[in-house]
Amino acid sequence: MKNYKNIKSFDELIEAEHGKIGTEGRNQYEEKSQMFIISEMLKEAQKDANVTQEQLADKTGTKKSYISKLENGKGNIQLSTLIRIFEIGLNKKSWIDFFIKTKKASAVADASSKLKYILRLEIF
Repeated sequence: MKNYKNIKSFDELIEAEHGKIGTEGRNQYEEKSQMFIISEMLKEAQKDANVTQEQLADKTGTKKSYISKLENGKGNIQLSTLIRIFEIGLNKKSWIDFFIKTKKASAVADASSKLKYILRLEIF
């Protein structure tokens, strides 16, 4: 059993449960979390649009089984397919922002370790 007495934040809890950022366990957790969020967004938008999985698949050129996998957080999705599902299949608008955030560093050596990439997808 893990000791939670010294945990004071959600980030510390996630680290205790899944490991530090960049570890295999943490990467798996992050991937599953992102797929869960996408699946919930998809289910909600599909319900709002009153569209069945089959209708959505037909509109977007995918298969009903693929839509089902996505709704259950089991599938793997390309960004272009995700946008097509929301925009064409569910009449939503999407906006993508891509940021490269740099950390201040005194040395230029190993600049790649100082970069942080952020991709934000908004569906409305």
